[in-house]
Amino acid sequence: MDPKLQRRVQRYGWDKAAGFYEKFWEKQLEPAQTRLLEMAKLQPGERVLENSCGTGMVTFPAAEAIGPDGEIIGTDISETMVETARVEAKKRGVGNGTFERMDAEQLTYEDGGFDVALNALGLMYVPDVSKAIQEMHRVLKPGGRAVAAVWGQRDRCGWAEAFPIVDARVTSEVCPLFFLLGTKDTLQRRFEKAGFTELAVDRISTILHYDSPEEAYGAAFEGGPMALAYSRFDEPTREDVHSEYLASIESFRTGKTYDVPGEFVVARGFKKS
Repeated sequence: MDPKLQRRVQRYGWDKAAGFYEKFWEKQLEPAQTRLLEMAKLQPGERVLENSCGTGMVTFPAAEAIGPDGEIIGTDISETMVETARVEAKKRGVGNGTFERMDAEQLTYEDGGFDVALNALGLMYVPDVSKAIQEMHRVLKPGGRAVAAVWGQRDRCGWAEAFPIVDARVTSEVCPLFFLLGTKDTLQRRFEKAGFTELAVDRISTILHYDSPEEAYGAAFEGGPMALAYSRFDEPTREDVHSEYLASIESFRTGKTYDVPGEFVVARGFKKS
C-alpha cells in the first residue's frame, strides 16, 4: 500500500474506532499493557513519550507512576483518539500529561529530550516501522529506554481471519504487514537496527474473552483498524462479514461466549550512554 494512503486509512480508521476501542479492547489488551509498563520501570520525575497512545489506557497509569514531577506526552495519528484522551485526562485531573496528534514516523520533539519512549500496540499500523523505532531512539536521552508491544504471530492469534474477510471487500489491504513484527525475532532485530542495546523480549500468550457474538465481531470490525472499511459496508455486507468471522472463531465458542487465543510480544531496549 502507498504509505500516504496507509497513513490516511489508519488516521480516519482510528477516528471511527475511537468510540468503541475501550468498550471492546480494554480487558483484552491489559496483559500487553501491564507487561509493557513493568518492563519500562517508570520512575518518579521522568519525562516520557508515548506514541500511538490511543485513548490513554497506558498513558494514565504511566502518568501516575512518574508522579507530579514527571511529564508524559501522548501522541497518536488519530485526532479523535487524542481528543478522547484529553477529555479523560481532564476528568481524572491528570496534570502531568498532554496529548498531541502526530505521525510516529515524524516526531517534532528535540533529540535526547525523553527518559522513556513507549508504544503499546501501535507499530503494526505504521508504514515505515524502522523509521518509527528510529524516532523513538532519537528522542531519548543517552541511557534512556524504549518499550514497545505488538501482536504476536498470526497462527497464534485466533481472530486473524478478520483481515482477509475485510480485504476481500475493499480495494486495498487494511494492514498488509500486521503480524510481521510479532513473527520470530523481527521486533528485536528492528530495535537493534535502530541502535538499541541490552535488548529484552517477552512473548505473552493470552485469551481474548467476549461475552457474546456481538462483542466478538464488534471488537474485530468496529473497535479496531478495520473500522473505516466496515463503516462503508451496507447492512447485507456487514451481516455476511459477521457470519464469516464468527465461523472462523467457532472453535473458540462455548455457548454464547468466545475465548479466542492471542499473543503479544513486548521488547525493551536502551540507548547507549
